[in-house]
Amino acid sequence: MHELAPFEKWDSVYNPAEDERLPFFGTTYDGYELALYNHFIHPLWDFVGSETLYVKVLFVDYEEGFAIVELLGEWNDTLHNDIMHLKRNLIDVLLYEGVKKFLLIGENILNFHGAEDDYYQEWFDEVEDGWIVAMGFRDFVHVELKKFRLDYYLNWGGELEVENWRTFSPGKLIAHLDGVMKRRLGGNF
Repeated sequence: MHELAPFEKWDSVYNPAEDERLPFFGTTYDGYELALYNHFIHPLWDFVGSETLYVKVLFVDYEEGFAIVELLGEWNDTLHNDIMHLKRNLIDVLLYEGVKKFLLIGENILNFHGAEDDYYQEWFDEVEDGWIVAMGFRDFVHVELKKFRLDYYLNWGGELEVENWRTFSPGKLIAHLDGVMKRRLGGNF
């Protein structure tokens, strides 16, 4: 678990510790302090208030209004209300800064335990003409998300599953997803 690091290829063009608009501004990543179920995790992950869900903001473009966030851990709304921590401590900050398009990368989400959908609905309502894409989550996680009807708020599947996303620049990845979402929603955003 401690060797599982967030994607680092875009570090030369964006670093959340240098982004004054984020709660991670000024963070130093120099030791194994964070743990997931008593297992230390790589120090490059960021804490959003949950014992089971960690994040890494890989890229934010405030002018274009998008954010790419990688996730690690167990997304547990039942016991730890992880969506509340994610929403209040990161997403609300980004929404305030004008971000309306969110890419959540869930390759390192080990499990999902759902509860109420209030925070998802609130987030969905606040993106207005934007979107929330959940890419790279395991199939059984998608089954659980759908069981709690979160597919109404989060989009995934089909052309939204970009397996080689690491070869894209952040802008090209979002442009691809935006094109797919425009076709899906039939919108002009």
